[in-house]
Amino acid sequence: MSDRNQLVRDNFINAVNTNNLPTSSITLTPAEVGLSDTDVIDLFETQVISRHLDLQSRIMQKKGQSFYTIGSSGHEGNAAYAKAFRPTDMAFLHYRSGAFMIQRSKQVPGQTPIYDMLLSFAASKYDPTSGGRHKVLGSKALNIPPQTSTIASHLPKAMGAAFSVPLAKRLALSDEQSKNMPKDSLVVCNFGDASSNHSTTQGALNATAWAAYQSIPMPIVYVCEDNGIGISTSTPDGWIAANYKDRAGLTYLYCDGLNLLDTYQKAKQAEKIAREQGKPVFLHMRTVRILGHAGSDAEFVYREMKDIEATEFNDPLLHSARILLENNILTQAEIVNIYLDIEQRIAHVAEQVATKPKLENAEQVMASIKPPLLPENVSSRYHKVVDEDARLKLFSHEKHNLKKKQHCAKLINWALMDLMAENENILMCGEDIAKKGGVYNVTSKLSQRFGQNRVINTLLDEQSILGLAIGMAHNGFLPIPEIQFLAYVHNAEDQIRGEAATLPFFSNGQFSNAMVIRIAGLAYQKGFGGHFHNDNSFAVFRDIPGLIMACPSNGTDAVEMMRTSVKLAREQQRLVVFLEPIALYMTKDLHQEGDGLWTSHYVTPAEASANDAIECSVDNSMKISTFGEGKDLCIITYGNGYYLSRQAEKILSEQGINCRVVDLRWLAPLDEQGIIEQALQCNNILIVDECRQTGSISEALVTLLVEAQVKGNKKMINTKRITAKDCFIPLGAAAYHVLPSTQEIVDTAIALVNKENN
Repeated sequence: MSDRNQLVRDNFINAVNTNNLPTSSITLTPAEVGLSDTDVIDLFETQVISRHLDLQSRIMQKKGQSFYTIGSSGHEGNAAYAKAFRPTDMAFLHYRSGAFMIQRSKQVPGQTPIYDMLLSFAASKYDPTSGGRHKVLGSKALNIPPQTSTIASHLPKAMGAAFSVPLAKRLALSDEQSKNMPKDSLVVCNFGDASSNHSTTQGALNATAWAAYQSIPMPIVYVCEDNGIGISTSTPDGWIAANYKDRAGLTYLYCDGLNLLDTYQKAKQAEKIAREQGKPVFLHMRTVRILGHAGSDAEFVYREMKDIEATEFNDPLLHSARILLENNILTQAEIVNIYLDIEQRIAHVAEQVATKPKLENAEQVMASIKPPLLPENVSSRYHKVVDEDARLKLFSHEKHNLKKKQHCAKLINWALMDLMAENENILMCGEDIAKKGGVYNVTSKLSQRFGQNRVINTLLDEQSILGLAIGMAHNGFLPIPEIQFLAYVHNAEDQIRGEAATLPFFSNGQFSNAMVIRIAGLAYQKGFGGHFHNDNSFAVFRDIPGLIMACPSNGTDAVEMMRTSVKLAREQQRLVVFLEPIALYMTKDLHQEGDGLWTSHYVTPAEASANDAIECSVDNSMKISTFGEGKDLCIITYGNGYYLSRQAEKILSEQGINCRVVDLRWLAPLDEQGIIEQALQCNNILIVDECRQTGSISEALVTLLVEAQVKGNKKMINTKRITAKDCFIPLGAAAYHVLPSTQEIVDTAIALVNKENN
């Protein structure tokens, strides 16, 4: 046992044996707060289990058996509020919530928290939550989605989950339909005082209060566990109360987290407000931090030893021992015996866990990147076939247009209309998407047809938009959030990268938050100008494991790909980013004004089904499309680049250069086999990428094609790429100096073919 572990252990035993215990001005008794003597003993045992798990993890680390020792010591008071809530109340927890996990496991039969948590410490593949991928606090049986050491990034989705509970009730979805949360449940979310300063905390609490201020039910209890320090930076005295005590839309309560009775009483009060009144509560809980930030943290470097010792004397376990003694529940010897017995039990289990196997190869590690397929009876529970009479009523405002060719924006709008009618759990959320219909009218009339409960105008905060979507997905909804412009997603990208995408991985496929994230983006639009409305980089998405990215270049593809994206989310629990090129929303003509070649007829769901146009499997749906059969040149592109390349193809064909133009359509994962098959049939390859030269998908395409030719021992085909400059998009006509153009494609293609011929 390490010196630090031994000191903490000995201090507890000596303090109890000598009755040298911290005092408190709180004079509550168990009976006054609704707890029996047995309840108090049970809570104390939970606290001791949590403490010894922390100590044992440090012992295991020194032996090379454990890898991550950030613990819950000093925060064991969260056992009391765990007891105050129901196990069906979804909990989003930070990393100092070991006692909460243990206490909740006692409310659900068949749980083995000591064994399970030690398996997690040891990164064993038998860890029932992550399968050996990380030390996480989470459990499907306990309704606790796993978190790692994320800093407050779980608060936006907790807000979204809370919003979804009364929403399911308003939409008359049964408990069975809503998948996880009973209609009278609430959400619990805890975090630290240092994390309260993070933008995700500020955004989530603001969004919660913003909704509650408008009398929108938000049944959530936020617990700020205030230990007064974030790693080495102290929180100013009074800072948390000053920020949240008088916050509009939030009910503020304070409890002493060192005192089980006070914590339980205030938690029950918070529960009553949230559950019965549907109002959000901010429960400010005083705690201390023992054993430093984590195992590697040399606390004495930045704290005075006298302050460390004073903190350790204020140990919540010692406060609980005092309560047990003052109320004549246990004797000193009985308290010490509980402490030592649990220590021995955990040490014994740790010895067994240390021998359990770890993940053994990349295939095992990566197995949970993609969530498992849902059984048909689950994936189809919200899905229905809409008869033609109902559809005609739904589209009555468009009855004179339905048989006419339309541009891409209108076709996406109609596809969303049909999808919302067919899938009762689809919800849309975003800025200005309701009555206004979005900046580009892509969501026009959806609010009027399906109501404000399904088409939700949000406040201006991308973190909250995505957090809302993730939280609603936890409750069985299929969200389609909209990010108004691609550049705006960078305010909130961690909600995709760090939360939505990682959930299946860290839960071993037990949790997922399937959704389709619509993002209007890319350059070339003539209306709004400048970088923030013309961002031409989506590199942030390309390396996210498991994420699917779609980018249609025309209306026909947009309809098919949107339907496929929804099927991927509904049936395969996939996370999809649907990137819509703004400049092509209203585009009608391709070669000359009035030709209408970039418009198309709307294929109804019935027609698509009859034509077998939509496939549910990734293999069958996520394919490239090809225009032309020429072999002189293969142009590989997407989005606006496909539009420009189609213009170039006509000009080149008139000059005797026969091309085929490949539209990637799906940018992640790439249809590698389809790309290779088309490209290697041609004498030259030209990649047209409207994004920046550095970090663009053109780099991956060049690598793919070179490796395919090397592997096949083939002669290298002349290959060239055209990209945007490594530059932000300027205002007005200046933008076209840094973006690919039709003429540049033509000139480069001619030079490439001539080089091959020479």
